[in-house]
Amino acid sequence: MKNISLITGGAGGMGLASAKIIGKDHYLILCDLNQDRLRKAQQELAELDIESETLICDVSDQRSVEEAIVYAAGKGHLASVIHTAGVSPQMGKADLIMKINALGTIYITEAFLKLAKPESVLINIASMAGYLIPSLILPKRGYKYAFNDQATFFKKMMSRVNLFPKKQRAGLSYSISKNFVSWYSKKSAAQFGAKGARILSISPGSFDTDMGRLEEKSGSAAMLGMAAIKRFGKPEEIAELIAFMASTKQGYTTGIDIPCDGGVTAGYSAKAMKKALANKKH
Repeated sequence: MKNISLITGGAGGMGLASAKIIGKDHYLILCDLNQDRLRKAQQELAELDIESETLICDVSDQRSVEEAIVYAAGKGHLASVIHTAGVSPQMGKADLIMKINALGTIYITEAFLKLAKPESVLINIASMAGYLIPSLILPKRGYKYAFNDQATFFKKMMSRVNLFPKKQRAGLSYSISKNFVSWYSKKSAAQFGAKGARILSISPGSFDTDMGRLEEKSGSAAMLGMAAIKRFGKPEEIAELIAFMASTKQGYTTGIDIPCDGGVTAGYSAKAMKKALANKKH
């Protein structure tokens, strides 16, 4: 039976970089909303002798997600789901960001959990932004509704975001949604463990992808002022981490978030942030 890996956001960036490694010993199903980008990604993988197929999937649509997961599971042993699909502050309004990043993660997690088998793994992509937001801003009391009342969960998340000026809402929605992703992945570990499966999240910092470069406008480059390694990360670097954590070599690692940010969160402080933003202006 084939080992299958479904990768959301698989048409580019971290998703495609991960596919180039995971695809060496897995049959790939690449998911995205853009068929043209998916075709290009599939061709790029074919040139590396990596077998894949493509699937249109809207992670903010529960039915679309469920259909994608069921389809992938029908192709063989669904060994891993790598959930890289998401949007950043420059890519949409606050409500869209919350729907895709937070609700999308819930939909992916729930759908995969139903079909999870021993040694299968789900990796959700969070962000260092989830670490940098002040804890007083986080609506953590509302996170629990993700498990039984997603409409209430979404309302509580957006109620907090909408307390702030419009120009700040997209960034806040992104940070809150990504903080939630790491929290939710940890809280879901026991359910996955009951099936012999794993779940974890990875929090990237500033990476040299289309999305990462787009977010220079939101201050991602300024974050390098607080980093120990003062450069953008390479997609291949985080792809290696994703692939390793998705492998059976790491069968005892679950319920954690792994920052991969060049040391930004290690060097973060309000003073360091103020200095980094001041240097950006100059």
